[in-house]
Amino acid sequence: MPDITSTTAPKSDQQNFDDYAAGPRTVTISEVKVLGGEQPVEIHLVEFPGRPFKPSLTNRRIIIAAWGPETDIYSGRQMTLYGDPTVKFGGVALGGIKISHLSHMPKTLEIKLSTSKGKRETFTVKPLAAAPKPPDTSHLDRLLAAFDVAGVAGDARLGYCSQLLGRPVSSPGDLTPADVDRLVTALEADGGGE
Repeated sequence: MPDITSTTAPKSDQQNFDDYAAGPRTVTISEVKVLGGEQPVEIHLVEFPGRPFKPSLTNRRIIIAAWGPETDIYSGRQMTLYGDPTVKFGGVALGGIKISHLSHMPKTLEIKLSTSKGKRETFTVKPLAAAPKPPDTSHLDRLLAAFDVAGVAGDARLGYCSQLLGRPVSSPGDLTPADVDRLVTALEADGGGE
């Protein structure tokens, strides 16, 4: 099914409440720039090239409390952002972006911060579990290249693997790196069994 999410992206040079109106999103930091001015920090996101997250003062304080002030370690870290419609600008609820989860935290962070003159609020940010790393399939790339050189194609590839290994191989995921080493050696030696 086609996904129409990209057609609803606001025309803006930064992240805003509308980006998170449909729900929270987990994003990955690619770079942080400190520029100064009214919005002094740009957190560039892998998922939104050219549209950085410009965290509010409260969000910057939360990030510093969780990760420390040195931004050179932020690249590759992740955060879950969400839209909060109650965030006020100039006394009017226009909505804003808040942080619910951060990676690289051992436990939940609870921090009291000033939100307006004489008012403090407790903010809770939970640890974000790191996404599992995809399995290393580089050994399968070697096998595909060896099959190509030997001229073994299509269904014959799995049949060759099953025959040589003496067990059924129904998909490339059944092969270990040691299996691939054995198969590649055999393919190089006999040209694919032709």
